[in-house]
Amino acid sequence: MEPCHLWRYIVTLLLGLWSTSCLAQTTPPTQTTPPTKSTPSPKPQSERLKFRLAGYPRKHNEGRIEVFYKGEWGTICDDDFTLSNAHVLCRQLGFVSATGWTHSAKYGKGAGKIWLDNVQCAGSETSVSVCKSRGWGNSDCTHDEDAGVVCKDERLPGYTDTENVIEVQRDEYHIEEVRLRPVVATGKRRLPVTEGVVEVRFKNSWAQVCDRGWIPKNSRVICGMLGFPHERKVNKNFYRLSTERQKSHFLIHSVACLGTEVHLAACPLEFSKGNNTAGACEDGMPAVVSCVAGPLYTHSVALKKKLKVSKTVRLKGGTHVGEGRVEVMRGGVWGTVCDDRWNLQAASVVCRELGFGSAKEALTGGRMGQGMGPVHMNEVQCTGAERSIWNCPFKNITEEDCQHTEDASVRCNTPYMGYEKTVRIGGGRSRYEGRVEVLQALPNGTQRWGLLCGDGWGTKEAMVVCRQLGLGYANHGLKETWYWDGSNVTDMVWSGVKCIGNEMSLSQCQRQKVFSCQKSAARFAAGVICSETASDLVLNATLVQQTVYIEDRPLHMLYCAAEEDCLSKTAAQANWPYGHRRLLRFSSQIHNVGRADFRPRLGRHSWVWHACHGHYHSMDIFTHYDLMSVNGTKVAEGHKASFCLEDSECPEGISKRYECANFGEQGITVGCWDLYRHDIDCQWIDITDVKPGNYILQVVINPNYEVSEMDYTNNAMKCSCKYDGHRIWVHNCHIGDAFSDEVERKFEKYPGQFNNQITN
Repeated sequence: MEPCHLWRYIVTLLLGLWSTSCLAQTTPPTQTTPPTKSTPSPKPQSERLKFRLAGYPRKHNEGRIEVFYKGEWGTICDDDFTLSNAHVLCRQLGFVSATGWTHSAKYGKGAGKIWLDNVQCAGSETSVSVCKSRGWGNSDCTHDEDAGVVCKDERLPGYTDTENVIEVQRDEYHIEEVRLRPVVATGKRRLPVTEGVVEVRFKNSWAQVCDRGWIPKNSRVICGMLGFPHERKVNKNFYRLSTERQKSHFLIHSVACLGTEVHLAACPLEFSKGNNTAGACEDGMPAVVSCVAGPLYTHSVALKKKLKVSKTVRLKGGTHVGEGRVEVMRGGVWGTVCDDRWNLQAASVVCRELGFGSAKEALTGGRMGQGMGPVHMNEVQCTGAERSIWNCPFKNITEEDCQHTEDASVRCNTPYMGYEKTVRIGGGRSRYEGRVEVLQALPNGTQRWGLLCGDGWGTKEAMVVCRQLGLGYANHGLKETWYWDGSNVTDMVWSGVKCIGNEMSLSQCQRQKVFSCQKSAARFAAGVICSETASDLVLNATLVQQTVYIEDRPLHMLYCAAEEDCLSKTAAQANWPYGHRRLLRFSSQIHNVGRADFRPRLGRHSWVWHACHGHYHSMDIFTHYDLMSVNGTKVAEGHKASFCLEDSECPEGISKRYECANFGEQGITVGCWDLYRHDIDCQWIDITDVKPGNYILQVVINPNYEVSEMDYTNNAMKCSCKYDGHRIWVHNCHIGDAFSDEVERKFEKYPGQFNNQITN
């Protein structure tokens, strides 16, 4: 053999030995061949894995799944990938479950290792590492096959979120759920349960906690987890007699909380080892806790009056009670909180201040929609023990420091009320839609399911149903449901249901005591379509104030406007085409600050063509314009159909999606705005018949709740006006809920503007 061939042979042999050695490091010693699809993944050498979502474009709860293993980030191949795999991975990312998964690198191709391939989970595993696969680092895929997941936007209790990375510590003892087991008979029948024996879920059963060394700070943490703002003293002697009659299994024999933790698992705990759990609490008894419910959940009328909820902090834009964008009042004006250094301790202070428990989640990046107006706080630093967020150190900021894309939000722990057990929907194409059925109690003590009459049913009623079932926002409230498959429930039991829209349960809404329905057949039963996201429209109040003026417009230029009913009723008696109408004109800039595009409820096939103006109306009434006296009486009104819902402008980085030209799709993209200039037809109020005086100008967007929104309370804008018969002064334009109640009362008594701030 020639020398060069000999060297090649030696090098090849050494490389082969080196490859075998590397393979032995990544596979169990018992394996002599590469793992097959039916082989469980070998347990990672490190006891700590990290997971993250990556890629673009995506939302915070979706993306390419990446795993940090052996000091390196890598991806997972989509071969054999299923929704069960996604469930396991979403839980490891801190979400409750998965709603979908993606293949073929939908969120872009990753880099580095492909750590897992042919993953096969049942869905109940605590970690993807115990699912079957080809083994760590053994894959025949490329990054064109990177898998992604779409997780439900709801966090697991007690998760830790650091830069979108959830660190998973596998432990023999892992506390996920805590409850109070009531002992008193009345406590068993009434929700919420505010007092009882503390129990933790462990290996599909419930175990107790020893009360030796138990302190009020421990109770505070337990109450916070269960949705209660405060703890109170409990009569241990009463419970000692009761618990002595029952056998207890103590999982935890020592708890030492600081009181600022958001979950019991975050407290220092000592677990009972071995099989003798019954004897792990010598000279002690099961821990008992009593909590104080917030005003929304207490049954005592006297206690409701005594309990005070903060008037300087509120939550806006959330789909459930106890969640939303954090807003604080300063100088009589509501503003938002910037998310810099926003964490669970600060979020918990807000939650408790509002009568809820500790925080489940501290959200950043305007996740509950973007606010309008000032940003009052930044870098809030709470310990978790403060009574109000105003007691926490924070920084004053300018608009340059923080934008509304950084608005902070919270999800609070709220008491379990069992509301979801009294209503259900069915027959739709998905779990988010269907015919509404309610559980009705009968005089003989039994219960039955029944339908709701569709007469008068609308979006506000649907909002309550969707909230009650935990299905997000209401897209539509349907008066007829003949096109959905019905269940065996055919009888209507409720009629005349009327909701404000903020109720926690449909039973809290008004309804007729005696059933009365014009169309009582099952096909006319009420239905709902729910959605996890919704739009949120807000009018630019400052622009209205800056652009308002009066125009005397000749009648011969108003034929199209009259055809579209944009003039007052007295215009019909005018001497057409001679004379004029006096119009109060202004521009409207409408922002979509929500989490979904604003789309007309009707499809293009239902839009109405108006030949006079040469455009389609996708909504009959998009806005109401009213001029009111100071006591709220309308003296002039106007309305505007959706001449054309489109993206007039979008901020940098967001592309326009809607344009009316050539019968295009209509809508307003998230983050964009639609501009109706002051010089287009019907962008006015006809004030020809209005006498001089002080008035309130009001503009209401989406007044009939035709389209789903995250928050309807910010759809109205009001201004103070003074009209002297020739000129008008407009002052103090603001969104309807932007001011405190005190400032709003002063606004309503406003005597008028006497300086010439704006003249035309």
